[in-house]
Amino acid sequence: MRLLLTAFIGLFICSCQPNRPLIVPFTGVKVAPITIDSLSIRAIELMEGNLVFAANKSTFGMLDTQSMTLKANSLKGLEKPLEFRSVAHTNTDFFMLSVENPAMLYKTGDRGQMELVYTENEIGVFYDAMTFFDDKNGLAVGDAVGGCLSIIRTQDGGKTWKKSPCNSLPDGISDEGAYAASNTNIKIIGSKAWVATTAGNIYYSQDFGAKWTRFKTPIAHDSIEAYGIYSIDFYNEKQGIAYGGSYLTPLDTFANIALTKDGGQNWNLVAANNNPGYKSCVQYVPGTLGLGIVAIGFTGISYSSDGGLNWITLSEEPFYTIRFKDSKTAFASGSGRLAKLDFY
Repeated sequence: MRLLLTAFIGLFICSCQPNRPLIVPFTGVKVAPITIDSLSIRAIELMEGNLVFAANKSTFGMLDTQSMTLKANSLKGLEKPLEFRSVAHTNTDFFMLSVENPAMLYKTGDRGQMELVYTENEIGVFYDAMTFFDDKNGLAVGDAVGGCLSIIRTQDGGKTWKKSPCNSLPDGISDEGAYAASNTNIKIIGSKAWVATTAGNIYYSQDFGAKWTRFKTPIAHDSIEAYGIYSIDFYNEKQGIAYGGSYLTPLDTFANIALTKDGGQNWNLVAANNNPGYKSCVQYVPGTLGLGIVAIGFTGISYSSDGGLNWITLSEEPFYTIRFKDSKTAFASGSGRLAKLDFY
């Protein structure tokens, strides 16, 4: 009777546990690349199930993720070719922002062509990443100009953009900026935004980018040696990861990964001997409860199944940035190519 009662209680407890997905760690990845000669693609997004991108040589386009058919175009009539390293989208429009002076921001036009909606012409202008909170509110971040980080915002779906005054930002740090390596030094959840910088800082806003506070991280930073935070991602409003290093010394694993459990106010370093070196992009794997993380760079593809504490190498294939379509499928871009990644 006692054994029967114990079994019954155990069955009752198990039946009351929430349904959680069975998480099977990745052991490898299959890469199916599409060559795009002479293009450097650092900015991609999934839009309506397809991959949209912008690159150097004023080029932009779309990859049909079902047929793997590529369509590319380029802006005409410009004085010089533009290099795009930032893209974003709403439910209806695609946006792309060039990096250097003059910075030029384009959106999908009503006539089916890209329409110029913002220009900034000033010494030192260099924009690094862009994203949208929703169909109305968006922002882009760039290197410091005039004593503070460059932040431009839209509140009308990208039709107009305004630059935030320095009095809405923490006091500037000399030469602070963000690395335009993968369009992932901004992360948004709801109305909240986190921006990672070359100085190892996290700028945080909870009102669509209107006002900001700054948190320090222990990530190694040195603008001359190209150390700092290259990419950031959050699983939820509390749990996040910041990934740094230096592309000049990519094998250095010292102080290049940090984790937070309180929304970015405090960060703890991951042990140097438990992680890969430099990566340009880090992303949580969907459906893994914040345990699965993939980091990607020209040094290859690395993976953690324990929330970023320990890492393994899945592939030495070089890429700049990655976006997940589902828990096992992603798309990546790099020098001269796009690719579909099937993790297993």
